Amino acid sequence: MKFTSVSLFIISCSNLVFGSPFTRKMFQKPHSIKRDNDTSPGSMLKLSSDADFHFEILRVLSVAPYQGADIGEVLVAANQIVPGDFESFYAAFNDLANIVHDYAKAIDSEKYPVSARNALFREATYYRSADFFLHGNWSDPRIDSLWEKQLTAFDSAIALLPTPGERITLQGDGFEIPAIFFGNGLPGPRPTLLMCNGYDGSQEEMYHAVGEAALQRGINVITFEGPGQPTVRRQQGLGFIPEWEKVVSPIIDYASSRRDVDASKIGLWGESFAGYLAPRVAAFDHRLAAVIAFDGLYSFGQAIFDQFGPEMTALYQSGNEEEFNSIILSMLADPATPTTIRWAIEQGLWSFKAASPFEWATEVEKYTLDGIVQDITTPVFVAAAQEEMFFAGQAELLAEKLGDLATYHLFESIDGAGEHCSLGASVLSSQVILDWFQDVIPS
Repeated sequence: MKFTSVSLFIISCSNLVFGSPFTRKMFQKPHSIKRDNDTSPGSMLKLSSDADFHFEILRVLSVAPYQGADIGEVLVAANQIVPGDFESFYAAFNDLANIVHDYAKAIDSEKYPVSARNALFREATYYRSADFFLHGNWSDPRIDSLWEKQLTAFDSAIALLPTPGERITLQGDGFEIPAIFFGNGLPGPRPTLLMCNGYDGSQEEMYHAVGEAALQRGINVITFEGPGQPTVRRQQGLGFIPEWEKVVSPIIDYASSRRDVDASKIGLWGESFAGYLAPRVAAFDHRLAAVIAFDGLYSFGQAIFDQFGPEMTALYQSGNEEEFNSIILSMLADPATPTTIRWAIEQGLWSFKAASPFEWATEVEKYTLDGIVQDITTPVFVAAAQEEMFFAGQAELLAEKLGDLATYHLFESIDGAGEHCSLGASVLSSQVILDWFQDVIPS
């Protein structure tokens, strides 16, 4: 099949990424509230005319309830960002991070530990955000320098928690697993949630996304990263692996060995792409008491190929590697390519450590629960977002395949929770999901 331009692919992808949300309800929603006058799914104020920039600015704002950002300073930074301009996104958040770094440095952490901690947390968030759109050029030194700054700030912050966070390194199958244990200081063995981010997010972000909310409820937290995720990709040079149980089983071993962890009450929270990785773990390691797929994802490979569209999928399946690569690389070089598509491909190449788009596509095909979903025996909370922009229909498919093991919940736009992973509604989503976790673990 011969392609004379990339426009057909761009239009196909754009329709699939930005098209109508898939909102079919397959299971009773827990904690649902009926509104007799509901006539609209609701809509959120857009923070940028660029859909992906809106999402990423909202992502920074969404960690504000749990000390990861301050709303006003983020909105000031956002006003400096030019839609579609990756460098302007970097500059706005790097400048803000530097300003907050100076604030934090001026605080006497012994006299004002809470003030210092919160400033350091914000600093780390903003350095992470400055890095977000830089991965198209693997040799960009800012990819490492920004990460070192965010790690330094975050580590200084968690040392100031009432129960300081503990950095640990666990041994995986040919790689090391960086993790952080957050205890809540309560006596006796406690329920514990292992927390894993996804395609682009860090374990540090997970503390603000839901970790602090869990700690408030007396639940221990262990965040971690595996191959392909930010620190492991940088420090060990490893891209994603399908066998995520090789990452999580050593963490379950470690958690079970701690006297402050109740080994019968260990859950696994998977965020975004990890909405696939976490259920996969449950098919191989049956020690988990519960799994959260936030949002649910049955086949990452299918989700990616749906965004490619039928023409590019057919080209890939034909094995024409040269032409497939040529079209994708031409798209990346075209300033008219939507940010969501450009970023998704650049991040995919970087996080999978793929030498070409064809190699990346070959890798993502492996990420499906086909043939193993029947081995899952653990209760799974399957979250869905009404305006899901990345994995439309996947949560519904996962819930259907899991059957009675699934608790399906649609987070709705009218509640400000309809974005992917309910960004902007972390208090609501934490309430719904953590209440479920507390109900489902053994009493």
